[in-house]
Amino acid sequence: MIELLVLDVDGTLTDGGVYYDATGNELKKFAIKDGAGIVAARAAGVRVMICTGRECEAVRRRAADLHIDYVFQNVKDKAAFLAEFLAQNGLGRDQVAYCGDDWNDAAAMALCGFVACPADAAEGVAARADYVCRRRGGEGAVREAVEEFLRREGRLADAVARAFGIKMD
Repeated sequence: MIELLVLDVDGTLTDGGVYYDATGNELKKFAIKDGAGIVAARAAGVRVMICTGRECEAVRRRAADLHIDYVFQNVKDKAAFLAEFLAQNGLGRDQVAYCGDDWNDAAAMALCGFVACPADAAEGVAARADYVCRRRGGEGAVREAVEEFLRREGRLADAVARAFGIKMD
C-alpha cells in the first residue's frame, strides 16, 4: 500500500514554464485539480513529499497551502536523496509512488513501486512509468496519478469521502 507520494515540481505540478515578475521574483502556475488530488491522498493517509531540483518561494507557499508533509528543494541527485530518505524512514519500494516528468526524475522513479508521469513527460521517462497520465504537467496530471493509485488500492472512494464529504459510486 502506498504510504508516500513523491512529486517533482517543474513539468509535473506546473507546466514547466519559468515566469519572472518585474522585480525578478519567480512565479509558477499550479493546477487546483492537482491540489484536490493531494488533499485526497492525504485523506487516505498518504504522506506527500515535494522533491525538486530548483528553489522557489512559490513552491514553499503552495506546499504550505496544501499541508504537504515534506518539501525538499535544490535536490541535485534525487535518487541518492530519496534512497537515503526511504532508508531512514523504513519505507520499502511498494510503499512509495512517484510522479515526475524529466530525465532528472528517472533514477529516483526506479526506487518506487508506482510511477506516474504527465502526458508530456520526456520519452524515456514515460517508458519507465506504470501509468502515463492523459493530462499534461500543471494541468491535473498529479490528481490523475493519485486517483489511479488510490483506485488500484481500493481507497479512492473513501479518500474522497473523507476529504470532500461526498460519496462516489
